[in-house]
Amino acid sequence: MSDLHIGRTERGFTLVELLIAVSVMALMAVLSWRGLDGMTQATNRLQQRADEVQSLQAGLAQWGADLDAIVSLPQAQALDWDGRALRLTRRLVSPADGLVVVAWSRRESGDGGQWLRWQSKTLQTKGELQSAWAQAAQWAQNPGDAERALEVRVVPLSQWQIFFYRGGAWTNPLSSDGVGGSSASNPPATGIAASLAAVAANLAAVGVTPVPDGVRLVLTLPPGQAVSGTLTRDWVRPILGGGKS
Repeated sequence: MSDLHIGRTERGFTLVELLIAVSVMALMAVLSWRGLDGMTQATNRLQQRADEVQSLQAGLAQWGADLDAIVSLPQAQALDWDGRALRLTRRLVSPADGLVVVAWSRRESGDGGQWLRWQSKTLQTKGELQSAWAQAAQWAQNPGDAERALEVRVVPLSQWQIFFYRGGAWTNPLSSDGVGGSSASNPPATGIAASLAAVAANLAAVGVTPVPDGVRLVLTLPPGQAVSGTLTRDWVRPILGGGKS
């Protein structure tokens, strides 16, 4: 009896089937990449927003800390607003560490306005204080490399305004209203108010503007930031606000 051989035909993928399979895999890879890219972009946007909020919070906290640490010296300006920059003399963490002059200003740049903070080196003498005070004004008007080296960018800023609380009302810091003395319509001050008025009058007599009872900061933050629009921050002298600002 002869053996019967049955032949088998082995069939593989055709070229069309391979092309279809490759196309499907490529499509899945593209969709997966887009999904991962979208997640990465969303994460980056969230991180950027968080950084913007943190920068704003840090800037406002530093603003309050600077005002809380103001030092008034005989015949020396402790706080001044010239329409361009707010300058102040403040102590460091420990009085033994010395003093510094701090200035806040806004400057236009290629990417829009920026809120800036400037701080001098540690000061030990009256001459150094006077020099730093002048350098802070120079920084706000026409800074050179030496002045720019001491500045820090805080947040983008469209515009800002400063008001002083004097004589029982918020006023323009460049106005002389509420500086020293009392008006005829107001009753004579007594107690602590009288003492503060006397100090203000003495300082005004030597050309030094006294520290106001409060400082109002009004920031206009540009659109596109994590926080935009108008933001107002009020500071009250610790001696009047029970140590709170």
